[in-house]
Order: sequence, then C-alpha cells, then structure tokens
Amino acid sequence: MASWFIADLHLDSSRPESIYCLFEFCSYLQGSQARADALYILGDFFEYWIGDDVLDTPQGQPIRPIVAALAQLKQSGVAVYFIHGNRDFLIGEQFANLSGCELLPEQQVIDLYGTPTLLMHGDSLCTNDVEYQQTRALFRSPDWQAQLMNLSIPERLERAQALRMESQARTRSKAETILDVNQAAVEAVMREYAVTCLIHGHTHRPAVHQFDLDGKTVQRVVLGDWYQTSSFLRVDQHGLNLLKQFE
Repeated sequence: MASWFIADLHLDSSRPESIYCLFEFCSYLQGSQARADALYILGDFFEYWIGDDVLDTPQGQPIRPIVAALAQLKQSGVAVYFIHGNRDFLIGEQFANLSGCELLPEQQVIDLYGTPTLLMHGDSLCTNDVEYQQTRALFRSPDWQAQLMNLSIPERLERAQALRMESQARTRSKAETILDVNQAAVEAVMREYAVTCLIHGHTHRPAVHQFDLDGKTVQRVVLGDWYQTSSFLRVDQHGLNLLKQFE
C-alpha cells in the first residue's frame, strides 16, 4: 500500500483546470494502480476559506463538488487527513464531516512505513520573514477570527480577496531567501518531535533535501503547488517518489 501527500492546490473557481485535476486524482487513488491507503492534504487546499457556513450558501456551490470528491474517496476506503494552511485555516468540523477528512493539528507525527515523520504546512518554518510571522499570529488569534466570522459572507469574501492581493504584492517585493524556510527552524522542530523525515508544503519549491542532524542523515521533503502543474508525493515501504503526474 502507499500513502499520498499533496499541498498548495489553491483551488478556486477562477482556475477550473486545477479542480478537474483534483477530480482525476481522486479517481486515480480509488483504483488498484495507486494502491492508496491514505491521502494527506498539507494545507492551502483552497485559495482562501472564509468559514464552513459558506457551504450552505450560493457562494459555496463551486466548492460542493470538491467536498463530494473527497467524501467519495473516503468511502472507497482511502483515509483522508487535513492540516490547515495559511489560506484555509478557518476550515472546521462541518467541512470535515461532509468531506470525510480528519483534521490534524498543525504538527502531526506519523509512522510512515517505519520512518518517524513530521507533517506540517510549513509556513511556521519561514522565520526569516518576520512580517509574515506577525501576520500569521494575528490571523490565527481567536479574537481576529471571531471578528472576521461576525462579518457577512459577502464582506468576508471581499476581505479575503483584498488580503490575497496584499499578500501577493508583499511576496513579490521580498527576496527568495526571506520566503524560504529557515534551516535552524527546520532542525529545531525535527529535534523537538524526534523525527528523521519532515514533509511540508507552502514554499512551492518541490524537492527532497538530505542533511545531517545530530549524526543522522535526515530528509526534508517539500511538496509543490498546483498553479502550473500538479505535484504529488507517493510513499510506500520501498521509499518515496516526488511526482508531477500520477499516471
């Protein structure tokens, strides 16, 4: 059997091709060739998420087929796990119940075919970007989230789109080294959780990094985004493969 990992799909009705690709991917995982027993979604599944209550409104119509695809995948016998990203941290129990996803904490350790592995979205590792970390702390605060959820859905949509544009503008003005993870932060969190493998997304820089940590060779696997192509990680008892297609 195999476990599959994806992140940073940034699903949005303005990019229907990525949604179609997700449908194909979910269908593939239900087939015998994929040998899938679990799918882990490591954040930024959606371009933005303004609250589960959107599912009950006309604005939620484009989302419902995505939820149904995940639910069908779960019903086929593939476990589906979800870690919040910086775009979809407001996803809650209603989405989880409808989609069949199990919501995981920000950092989750799993036994990945004998390898202790830490899963996370990855944005908390970008500690060189002080401005981003301050914004992240604000958005994750219960007070800020409560204020947002008190707005109407149209107001929340307007706010989310404005925040997305501000984020894109800030990102374009920053150096690549600022936007990437901090190696010391990576090593610290791997020590904290006593793991030899870390899998994350967020940076949109798919790669497998190997380095020495306290005398052991460890791995950091970075998942890619779904803007220009699709990125998947497949792991089984024989090892891992970072892929751009699932056929």
